[in-house]
Formats: sequence, structure tokens, C-alpha cells
Amino acid sequence: MRKGRVFGIILSFTLVLLLSYLVLWPVAIEPRAWQAPRDHGYVGVYTPNQRLQAIQVLPLPVSEGPEALAVDPQGRVVTGLLNGDIVRREHDGDFTVLATTGGRPLGLAYDAQGGLWIADAYQGLVYFDSNQGVQVKVTEVDGRAVRYANDVAIAADGTIYFSDSSSRFPADRYGTYGASLLDIMEHAGNGRVLAYEPASGHTYTVVSGIHFANGVALSSDQQWLLVNETASYRVLRVGIGSNNSGQFEPLLENLPGFPDNLTTGRDGKFWLGLVSPRSALLDQFADAPFMRKVVQRLPAVMRPKAQRYSHLLAIDIDGNVLHSLQDPEGRFGYVTGAVEVDQQLFLSSLHEAAIGQLEFPQAQH
Repeated sequence: MRKGRVFGIILSFTLVLLLSYLVLWPVAIEPRAWQAPRDHGYVGVYTPNQRLQAIQVLPLPVSEGPEALAVDPQGRVVTGLLNGDIVRREHDGDFTVLATTGGRPLGLAYDAQGGLWIADAYQGLVYFDSNQGVQVKVTEVDGRAVRYANDVAIAADGTIYFSDSSSRFPADRYGTYGASLLDIMEHAGNGRVLAYEPASGHTYTVVSGIHFANGVALSSDQQWLLVNETASYRVLRVGIGSNNSGQFEPLLENLPGFPDNLTTGRDGKFWLGLVSPRSALLDQFADAPFMRKVVQRLPAVMRPKAQRYSHLLAIDIDGNVLHSLQDPEGRFGYVTGAVEVDQQLFLSSLHEAAIGQLEFPQAQH
């Protein structure tokens, strides 16, 4: 009896400690309540298919995480890697290391002079060319540090638009993936889209209050800036023209996954990577900040994280889905986006040690 009583006391004490930990232990996030749209899943235009199973995997020579791609003036694919390298795929299939930023290069875009602009999550907005090397251009805007530069797009007038995903969770402290998980779990509108004018050095905030601002792309008429709001499963359209400046509206909502990068393709289309399906747990506790704190106290293996599923969309400026390319088995997983080169698509990934290559898809019916 005595042993049983002692065991009961120990068990009770352990349960009290565990409960106290789950309720009281400090966590980094201060979640905000919101109403997640009902997840309809993979239905309609998002019905599962195997169109990405034809991907050819092109292994990288070093590191991993080709999170974003650009195409240089000679039609060669360029990407940034987890170790900070910027690498170029030559026409013969070999890779050349162009530079190392010393940070984590994410979004990439070439300007009209052939210079490469880089959204470096650790450094800010960075510029590179072979003559001047790597130069950090923007580290703060409107008195606030750029803590998670993520994607970049260049307007015809030379203005550089770039996203700053989270003012709360610095990428250089938590890592890009870790910081994204924290910001999405918090859902407090910590992201913004910024602009830099190279000729004058002027910087300004285009829009703020975004729930993890991610991919950015410009419409062909230069009147709209498209922005992926990852934590809210939607694409936004922001007016930047003389007649629509300041307009802000959802373009595509209630996506079945987390939107990552946006790139401009031919014929007015945009390529959009859905890096992972949505999390039922996140949606369930969207309006329960206390429970999201409890979830954050669980072991990392039990918390929501990216799931291996391959999904790439093509959309137009009105939010119509032109292509939905998938591989439910995720053989080339965590797809973040794509670029077009001739009749090929090259796909980027959050975690793979390769880039993907695919024949350009035929029209979807």
C-alpha cells in the first residue's frame, strides 16, 4: 500500500509539473485570435494530380535550400543556398558559385543593367555584380530594422520592391524556417512590403500589417504589386500606380496550402509555390491564442511544420488559376516557386538539395 501511495504522489506531482509547464512556461510568441477560412482541401481546381511527378531532379554541388530562382540575361538559372552561396547553372548543366553573401539569400531578381538584387534574410537588401561584388544596400526602412528580407521584384522604373516577413522574429536568430514557424503561429501582422529607389537611395514602406509577407511580383502594366500573405493562405493585390496607389485587396483566398514565392511568367501569368498543405491544428486554434501557446510548448516534433507535398500554381492578375501542378508523394518536395526558361520550368524548394526541371505544362482544362 505504501509503495502504491508513494507512486501515486509522484505521479500526481509529475502531472502538476507537466500541466504547469504547458500553461505557464514562457514562449516567444504572443498569438492573436483570427478566423481562419474553412479548409475545403484539394477540391475543384486543386483536385490532386501527378503532373509534377515528371520533374527531373538536378542535384546541387553544395548545400541545400534553393528557396528562390532567377534567370540571368543569358538565360541561366541562378539560386541562393542555405550556406549563403549564390550559384548559377551553366548551359552545360554544371554549377558555378558566383558569390557568398555571408547570410541567407532568398529572393533574387536581375535589373536592367544585369546586376543581381538579393533579399537576404540575415543581411537585408543586397546587391551583387561581378565588378563590385556583394554590397548590403538596405538594413532598415522607416526607422525599423529589416529582420527577414524574403523576396524581391524590380519595377520598370528601377524601384526595388521587397518583403520583410517578420519584424518580431529575426531570421538570423531563429533561422529562416524557425522564424517562419514562430511568426505564422503568432499571426500578429508582423510583415511588410518595402521599396528602395537605387538612384536616390530613398526607402519607404508600401504596406504593413501582413501576416508573414512572402513572395512579391509586379503586374505587366506596373500598376499592381502581388504579395503572398503566407499565414493567411492568400495572395494580395496592392495598388502602386498613379490611379490606384494604396488600394489593397485579396486576389486569391483560402488556398489549400501556404503560399511562398511569386514569380512573373510569360503572357501575364504568375508562378506560385504552395510550400506545404495547411495545418488542421493551426486552423482549429486560430481563434484560441491560449491554445496556440500550449502547442508552442510541446516538443518540436509535435508542433505544426511543413509537410512533404509538391504543389505549384500558375495564376493571372485576376486571381484565376491557370495551372495546378501537383505530386502528393512529394518526390521533389516543399516547392516554393518556379521560373520559365524557353520551354522549361525550373522549380525551387525550401529544403531539397536540388532544383527541379519540368517540361512547360500544356493548357489545363
